Amino acid sequence: MNTLSRNQGWMLHGGLLAIAVAFPFVFSSSFAVNFGVLALFYAFIGQSWNIAGGFAGQLSFGHVVFFGAGAYASTILQLRFGFNPWMGLPASALAGGLVGFVIAFLSFRAGLKGSYFALITLAFAEVLRIVANSVEITGGGLGLLIPAKPSAANFQFPERIGFYFVILALTVLSIAIAIWLKHSRFGAQLAAIRENEDAARALGINIFNEKVKVLMLSGALCGMGGAFFSQYFLYIDPTIVFGVDKSVEMLLVSMVGGAGTVYGPLIGAVLLAAVGDAARVLTNVQGLSLVIYGTLLVVIIAFLPNGLIDLFQRLFKRRNGAGRKGDA
Repeated sequence: MNTLSRNQGWMLHGGLLAIAVAFPFVFSSSFAVNFGVLALFYAFIGQSWNIAGGFAGQLSFGHVVFFGAGAYASTILQLRFGFNPWMGLPASALAGGLVGFVIAFLSFRAGLKGSYFALITLAFAEVLRIVANSVEITGGGLGLLIPAKPSAANFQFPERIGFYFVILALTVLSIAIAIWLKHSRFGAQLAAIRENEDAARALGINIFNEKVKVLMLSGALCGMGGAFFSQYFLYIDPTIVFGVDKSVEMLLVSMVGGAGTVYGPLIGAVLLAAVGDAARVLTNVQGLSLVIYGTLLVVIIAFLPNGLIDLFQRLFKRRNGAGRKGDA
């Protein structure tokens, strides 16, 4: 039975990857490819939140602090110091991980957890937004505009399909990390911390060290999302990359899809991208997509507290059960 489940898991991973690779060739219009890019982007940054908030139970309201740090680190290196934009990806991961270490060290050393930790991340995001709005190297309130020089070597693809495969690779990386967490000792320790910190401490788990490590990992991934965002849109400013709406999007895609699961953020991200595009097509009301998505979140929490992935799992089990009865 365990072997069958493992085989089914690998078939699921391979099937989803094949669908994702084929998507921009089957649906090759600019609109469809852009939809795919945004869905994968939301899935990636949502997974970065999920690694800390879902797997470890360290809920954050200000995860955008890592996103903004990565966006500014990569863009400043490119514009002020002449670094190749591709170098922005490891630089943004380093920046996000470093900010994660600072926040985790200060917060967890002070014993902050739960809503107090969530609020302190929001406070750090606001502090960095004010700093970015005030200093010259970040362009202040005017932000930073990246000159358009279309070239794959310059991380500016002539066609959006290039960006699609970059964000697909990043999303696959984040999903691989989530799968590893599901089956690793580190992931088991994080699950124990999420369920009951006192019991985890009694088992000999170093709570402080594990929480610092997971926030650094989460921050590094989120920082890379910021670097991708800056290259895709070629412009950043403090309000955009440190805005609370990005934190809300990360949290929403995980909670709607299923926090603490491997594919929950991907499911939530596809739904968020679909709602956003539908709202833009049908109406010009600013922010309507988040209102609709928030309403969906309330409904899902009321009837599916474990997210949409729980519904899919129930349907899958019911179908398998019916199949076995038919075989019998």
